[in-house]
Amino acid sequence: MKKRYLIAAVIVLSFISLFIGVKDISPLDLFRMTEQQQHIFLVSRVPRLISLILAGVSMSICGLIMQQLSRNKFVSPTTAGTMDSARLGILVSMLVFSTTGPLIKMLVAFLFAFAGTLVFMKILDKIKFKDAVFIPLVGLMFGNIISSIATFFAYKYDLIQNMSAWLQGDFSMIIKGQYELMYISVPLVVLAYLFANKFTVAGMGEEFATNLGLKYRRVVNIGLIIVALVTASVVLTVGMIPFLGLIIPNIVSLYLGDHLKKSLSHTALLGAGFVLFCDIIGRIIIYPYEIPISLTVGVIGSGIFIYLLMRRKAYDL
Repeated sequence: MKKRYLIAAVIVLSFISLFIGVKDISPLDLFRMTEQQQHIFLVSRVPRLISLILAGVSMSICGLIMQQLSRNKFVSPTTAGTMDSARLGILVSMLVFSTTGPLIKMLVAFLFAFAGTLVFMKILDKIKFKDAVFIPLVGLMFGNIISSIATFFAYKYDLIQNMSAWLQGDFSMIIKGQYELMYISVPLVVLAYLFANKFTVAGMGEEFATNLGLKYRRVVNIGLIIVALVTASVVLTVGMIPFLGLIIPNIVSLYLGDHLKKSLSHTALLGAGFVLFCDIIGRIIIYPYEIPISLTVGVIGSGIFIYLLMRRKAYDL
């Protein structure tokens, strides 16, 4: 799949996304907008589009980094406990720093997400049975333990409704002034591109990378920091989006291979296009109501995930 087709798809889907909503705004209205239409377009539609693209790009790249560092195609922020850890961090920030702003909440969520991902990587090092499917199952169990702890404290302190909001990814409430935290993912994506070759070498194993003169632990920690920061900002802003970081890198690797720097731009574009497509489906299927994007991504993503599992099984046979 050529990059220009992905760019064209993202542009077309972005254009469609801007003109779908309860308030009827057509492309022709761009030249003669009323004050109300202009307000809706600039305060709601454009911020929603930007947040969709940022979430799609950043979470897909996070999945690619985690798969490279763990040397497992089925590891992602969803299957490694990263998102669940970030959610626990947000809950702790609400209990301890209840009067602080979103930046402090994101910092606490980042610390929890980083710690949770680090623990998963340590568990990964201890596991001798390195089956591709077994590793993410361990990650899912680890994430469920963290999620159970978060749910327990949410019930205890009457914050279960807040926890439910972060469990479901939803862009319907995104407006100007409530999504800017996601801009932090832009320099992190640039940093991921700069370290792409080092992540590729680190993915070959600690001993091999060290023999090539790479500071393995530092590179791995940089990768995990990128993943944790992006995950914290996305979960805090829009909630959890399942399967995104899992399936997009796998789809790209099917036609482009495993070289991280070469596949980074394709992963970003395909991730943005996939999120835009799922969001559009969720907005029109029961119009004028909306289906949360976590549901549409979950349904479509689970189907693709099953296909990837079956394809791997057929390949092994």
